[in-house]
This record gives sequence, C-alpha cells and structure tokens, in this order.
Amino acid sequence: MSLSLTRWSLTRWLPGLLLTAALPSLAAEGPAYGPELQGFDYPYPLQHFAFESQGQALQMGYMDVPAKGTPNGRSLLLMHGKNFCGATWDSSIKALSDAGYRVIAPDQIGFCTSSKPEHYQYSFQQLAQNTRQLLDRLGVQQVSLLGHSTGGMLATRYALQYPEQVQQLALVNPIGLEDWKALGVPYRSVDQWYARELKLSAEGIRNYERSTYYGGRWKPEFERWVEMLAGLNQGPGHTRVAWNSALIYDMIFTQPVYYEFKDLKMPTLLLIGTADTTAIGSDIAPPAVKARIGNYQVLGKQVAGLIPHSTLIEFPGLGHAPQMEEPAQFHQALLGWLETH
Repeated sequence: MSLSLTRWSLTRWLPGLLLTAALPSLAAEGPAYGPELQGFDYPYPLQHFAFESQGQALQMGYMDVPAKGTPNGRSLLLMHGKNFCGATWDSSIKALSDAGYRVIAPDQIGFCTSSKPEHYQYSFQQLAQNTRQLLDRLGVQQVSLLGHSTGGMLATRYALQYPEQVQQLALVNPIGLEDWKALGVPYRSVDQWYARELKLSAEGIRNYERSTYYGGRWKPEFERWVEMLAGLNQGPGHTRVAWNSALIYDMIFTQPVYYEFKDLKMPTLLLIGTADTTAIGSDIAPPAVKARIGNYQVLGKQVAGLIPHSTLIEFPGLGHAPQMEEPAQFHQALLGWLETH
C-alpha cells in the first residue's frame, strides 16, 4: 500500500517537478509574442489599417504621432528594416515630433504587428502601394521619407513609384547599395531561407547584430529589440512568421534598386554608419566575394555619386543603426538637413 502510494505520488507530481526545474531555462529564452506581435508594447498608440491585397483581407499596424512641438505642417513617413519594426523608431519619432513633424510609422505586411499571409507575392512595388493606400486613408498627400536598412530599399522604390508625393528622401544605412547576386553571392531558395528562419533564436540574432551591425559592440538598450524579434519568431505564429520572412528575403535578394538610384529626382540624404558590414547572403558567399561586399565606408560614397541631388553624412565608427546607437548625433544631422533642403 505504501509502495503503491509512493508510485502514485511520483506519477502525479514528477511532471510538475520536472516542469518547475525547467522554468529557469525556459525563462532564459525570453518572452514569446503573438503572430502580429501581440504582447509587445509599442511606444505610441498602435492603430490598424484594414485593406484588401491579392484577394486577401489584410491589416497594417501603424503609429500616427502628431507634432508635439510647434507644428510645421509637414509629415514624415518612416520605413523600418528587415530585423526591425515601427517600434524601433521610438527615439526618432520623439525627436521628429518634438521638432514639429507629424510622424507616421507603419509595419509592413509580413512584419511585426501586421498580417502574415499564408501566400503573398512580395515585391517592393506591392509594399509601396500598400503604404500609399494607408497614406490616402490618413489624408496625407506629400511626405518626407525616412527608410532604414531594408526600409531604405522600400523607400527608394516608393520614391521612384510616387515621385510627386515625396518631398525629401533620407536613407539610413540602406541595404541594396550593391547588387549581391551580380557580385557573385549564391542564390538561396525560399525553402532554404525558410529552414534557416525556423532556427532563429535570441542568441543567434544578438550575435549576428553585434558582429555585423555594430562592429563587435553592444549596448544594453539593444536587448529589447532582440527580444522583440526573437519573441515574434518563437511565438504561436512561428511557422507563418518564418515563411513570410523567407519570402521577404527572396524579394530583397532578387529585386535590386541599385540600378535606379540615378533616377531619383528629389533631394536625397544618405546617413551612413561606416562600420556596418551588412550584406544579404554574405554567410554563404565565397571568401573572395564576401571580402568585397557590405563595405559601407565605400558604398555610401559610391551611391552618393549616383544620386543626382544627394548629400552624404557619414558617422565614422558607427554601425547599421546610427539612429539607435547615437541618437542625439544622428537626429541633429537629420533635422539639420530636413530644414535646409
């Protein structure tokens, strides 16, 4: 009787004991967020724009922040990067709003708080059109445009697609300043990207960003953004998030904007952290190719020479996100250019 009771007790309580013992390791993995980043706090009120695209009902999350300072009657549209969200613009939104700008920061389809379609034909043209529909709904006809990383490629495409609606274009360490495929980076299939994205972890994101974005440096405030991305990828929408991410990587690699920089008509600012080494596919590129790509100290100057009405501002020693690494220095440069051009 005593032996049976002991076995019954162990059978009943052992799973709970094992789970309790595992809790510290589970906690170390960080939070998990919903497929549209449910559970993650945005710095300003989050709104949603519902629309139809490619026969599907979709929605874009966005922040629309009014001027906090004396309004200057101008609107700034912010476009986030691949491993970023509208929320990562938090310090820029504050600086621009304080300076009198209305600031609109959407999450593109496939990212963050927006829909992750089961099937979608991703193109920069499609994302630009989606964003134009959002601005139409908000009654905004002309904007100054600020794009970071992959958002720099999208901002370039948007400016080419809707030139009469873009007053100024500013690009922060945009990727796509070179055509990786033409330079010899091997092609990855969508299935290969998907398998890679399924393995994403906070540790992997942190290590990649530290080495590629920030030249081996790290700041505690970057952790929030690592948790944001890892939590989205580890949440209940894990496979759908990974699949959309794979489709987006294929879009980035196969749809260069490099050859059209010469066609930009509006005043354009390149804000370049020179220590950045971001290049899509560099991890599978042959050594000789890898050594040639992702050199922003060279790329910024080269592309500034291609854009007719360009200004280049470099941040020596800073990485892929100077607006996050040294926000005061970055915003002083950006606001100065916006007011004089």
